[in-house]
Amino acid sequence: MSAPTPLPARPVPLFPPLRVGRGGDRLRRALRRRRRAGAAGLAVVAAALAVGGTEARASRGAAPPQEKPPPAVVRMVSAPVRIADGATVRLLRPGDRVDVVAAERAGPPRVVAVAARVAEVPEPEKTPGDGGALVVLSVPRDTARALVGAGSVSRLAVTVC
Repeated sequence: MSAPTPLPARPVPLFPPLRVGRGGDRLRRALRRRRRAGAAGLAVVAAALAVGGTEARASRGAAPPQEKPPPAVVRMVSAPVRIADGATVRLLRPGDRVDVVAAERAGPPRVVAVAARVAEVPEPEKTPGDGGALVVLSVPRDTARALVGAGSVSRLAVTVC
């Protein structure tokens, strides 16, 4: 037998390098792109529902949402109140805010008015005595009724807010 004859030498053609084992990366990238596209689609649908939600409900025959009426205007009235401690009243000035507390003999003290505005502090009476002092408060009508009722059965005191 004779020795095999070698093939003639040829130049090696140029080709890109082979990437072995990278097929999984392509699959991961494709899945990532598909997830992004799905998330973008969901975001667009959510935005469309948020913008057209009330119109969509109205077109399905549902009643439109009810608008709440504006809150009723509270009418303030002037309530003259006799405070048991006259010296406390001399500390007050018009515009101050006070809480009025009713102290009863039979039970614990209770708050009758909260953050009532002092409208006026009349001059103290000339006759000294234990009658207290008068102060005029600007309060809602219901609170004024409560102050009158509390003043007739208990001693009233104020705390400055």
